[in-house]
Amino acid sequence: MTPPVFLADTAALAGDRIRLAGPEGRHAVAVRRIQAGETVDLSDGLGLRVRCEVAEVVGRDTLVCRVVQRRSDPEPRPRLTVVQALPKRDRGELAVEMMTEAGVDAVVPWAAERCVTQWRGERGAKALAKWRASAREAAKQARRARMPEVAEPADRKGVAALLAGADLAVVLHEEGARRLSDLPLPEAADGAGIVLVVGPEGGISDAELAAFDEAGAVRSLLGPSVLRTSTAGVAALSVLQARTGRW
Repeated sequence: MTPPVFLADTAALAGDRIRLAGPEGRHAVAVRRIQAGETVDLSDGLGLRVRCEVAEVVGRDTLVCRVVQRRSDPEPRPRLTVVQALPKRDRGELAVEMMTEAGVDAVVPWAAERCVTQWRGERGAKALAKWRASAREAAKQARRARMPEVAEPADRKGVAALLAGADLAVVLHEEGARRLSDLPLPEAADGAGIVLVVGPEGGISDAELAAFDEAGAVRSLLGPSVLRTSTAGVAALSVLQARTGRW
């Protein structure tokens, strides 16, 4: 079984002995009940993975760890970005959690025209913070040394710009002419990689589709069934992970 992952600042991971305290230390000691002699991985969420043996447990919120090995997990290629329309209630957090576990590199919240949920002011800031917290916890659960970026919300113009700069831009749509499993993949995707758009419950508007078409996006479908906006992203990522060789 792979060791559990706990997060810390890059500077805190220097040296041969590392002290893990605060919320992460409390989670390790009080929730995970990590004991002296066990192995843990400490990471900065940017690719650094420090394998350690726990030398000492101090109180209820601190581990003292002895470094065994340091390595940097390479950034996977091609980069996979999902533009996720804002779902209702807590389904957005669920979508981020599942996509993080499936290996997404970046999630862009999208305030589509037909979204029931709208992020405004303090409510929007809290919702974004919840998405980022979901990504953080899911990355630890998945033993990832690289946390996905959860970007600031984008509007139609921002999404179109992302699609225009992608090596492959895909809009999931039930009237797409080709299945995602059949789309030709870019031969070299060392830049923006693949950008995938998942629309809202009410569908993508004609104006949005026209803007994304103009940006060079391909309309594609997953299969014969229509998935919820909160589950379409993880299903599409699974297809792309297998097809690109990342899985």
